Amino acid sequence: MSRVGKLPIIIPEGVIVEIENLMIKVRKNEKSLIKTFSGDINLSVVDNTIVVTPLNKTTKAREMWGTARNVINNMVKGVYAGFKEELEVIGVGYRASVLGKYLNLTLGKSHNTVIEIPEGIKISTPKQDLIEIESYDKEKLGQFISIIKSQRPPEPYKGKGIKKKGEYIIRKEGKKG
Repeated sequence: MSRVGKLPIIIPEGVIVEIENLMIKVRKNEKSLIKTFSGDINLSVVDNTIVVTPLNKTTKAREMWGTARNVINNMVKGVYAGFKEELEVIGVGYRASVLGKYLNLTLGKSHNTVIEIPEGIKISTPKQDLIEIESYDKEKLGQFISIIKSQRPPEPYKGKGIKKKGEYIIRKEGKKG
């Protein structure tokens, strides 16, 4: 039995949930997320909660049960409150800025890295070494953060690079002698 899958998802006030077979649409005001699931699960709205149940006892059904519940929970949370992440740019001369709908990163390369900001994501740079990213779609937010971090992942000797705020980087000892 899935411990996560058993938990019902409470629908907050103002959030509208529509379920059609295995397709779920969650919306509030102009924010809208749609997801279609595959697998042996059943989605239903009971009272003011969303309940995910497996249709049989196969491994695939049990895998999808907890996964679908968490994905739907993230959709409801995102539409209701949104998600926010902060990235730190660490290194001498490393900086970030927003130019229109592009994120401009100066990361010690021969050229600046320019990344287009996708629809539904808001970025601000209150300081040159801090990037604040907000979105109501957690999946799109995580994908965009991984693109940014891949431009200069933190290295283990001096810790230079781009990392999430509060992320711990395991440091290595340098050369001796």
